[in-house]
Amino acid sequence: MFLSEGDLGAIVLTLELAGIVTAILLVLGTPIAWWLARTKSWLKGPLGAVVALPLVLPPSVLGFYLLLAMGPHGPVGHFTQWLGIGTLPFTFWGLVVASVFYSLPFMVQPVQNAFETIGDRPLEVAATLRASPIDTFFTVVLPLALPGFLTASILTFAHTVGEFGVVLMIGGNIPDETRVVSVQIYDHVEALAYGHAHRLSAVMLAFSFLVLLTLYAWRPNPKKH
Repeated sequence: MFLSEGDLGAIVLTLELAGIVTAILLVLGTPIAWWLARTKSWLKGPLGAVVALPLVLPPSVLGFYLLLAMGPHGPVGHFTQWLGIGTLPFTFWGLVVASVFYSLPFMVQPVQNAFETIGDRPLEVAATLRASPIDTFFTVVLPLALPGFLTASILTFAHTVGEFGVVLMIGGNIPDETRVVSVQIYDHVEALAYGHAHRLSAVMLAFSFLVLLTLYAWRPNPKKH
């Protein structure tokens, strides 16, 4: 078999994680991106920096602080234990929470750029036609920003698939629970099973290439003046 049963299980788990994280960030990231694109508040700079922090922060640092926050003595850990669901580290949903934070800029920044590109004119025209802000957002803004949403969704999904440092810090290495593809490849290398590592890495390489190819194919050609 080209891929082992463990490899296939890691791929399924990884795709499930990436799909859930992308869906959550579409809901959470859209209002953040809209606010950042439209506000003139002095808070835009600090909030934008917080959103972009995972781009420059070492994954181990982010994973460490999330581990403290979600652990039994952290504020999130106290809350989840009060809810009766235990703590999140070393669980699938702990990976989801960590991945949401780590992939946040990959959703917010492309959508924010799409909103900023729209400008004020379409919104002003919609207002003259007595469209409510909600109607304007769903009937004018979202269709115009659709390419940004597509780009953000693909980047978020792909980035989540490729995570290693954060998922290892938060999820550990539990088969069928937190062992995603990147961790599975690491296990193969540690065991000197380079053949298995090569095959699984080749799948990831092909996936990454297809993601970039899709993004470049969707990118509109610049207009010639």
